Amino acid sequence: MKTKRTALVGEERSVFVGSRRPAATCARLFAAFAAGMMLAAVLAGCAGEEPRKSASADLVLVKKSLRKMQLIKNGQVVREYRIALGDQPYGHKMQEGDERTPEGSYILDWRNPNSRFYKSIHVSYPNDQDIRFARYMGVSPGGMIMIHGQPDYIRSPKMRAQYQRRDWTDGCIAVQNEEMDEIWRAVRDGTPIRILP
Repeated sequence: MKTKRTALVGEERSVFVGSRRPAATCARLFAAFAAGMMLAAVLAGCAGEEPRKSASADLVLVKKSLRKMQLIKNGQVVREYRIALGDQPYGHKMQEGDERTPEGSYILDWRNPNSRFYKSIHVSYPNDQDIRFARYMGVSPGGMIMIHGQPDYIRSPKMRAQYQRRDWTDGCIAVQNEEMDEIWRAVRDGTPIRILP
């Protein structure tokens, strides 16, 4: 851009041709713009090399025999957790009190932020087939199967770790509390859950 020199009351300053804006003002504006661009570049660098992908899962897959729960998105495992199951981990839940974790396809349909087991997400057991079978057997199918964290009364991290190394629930699926926080954020109500033997 062309500039011309003008003398004003014994001072010399540069102005843009066709503009009444002093060069010093333009220089300040350009410096502010450049600083803003540098700040944007620095902040973009803080985000890492790749943009963060959404953590929301479209399926939760439980493999009881492996004691694993996976969050799946678009067919890919995005997160995997070690789980604890019911005291009787083998076989499908058939009735209330059998301490088994159900097997089959269900929905994660609601959640409780104030659970006694550090947050919980409800598994839609029993489904229609479970109810029919329980009626045929003359028993109650039970219910309130949840994915949850550790019992609130356990404060010791060492004790929580011991709970995670053994099956201890009444049929629920338990993870560590920090893992439950991740699951809570990544799994929306209405997400399907498939529980395999």
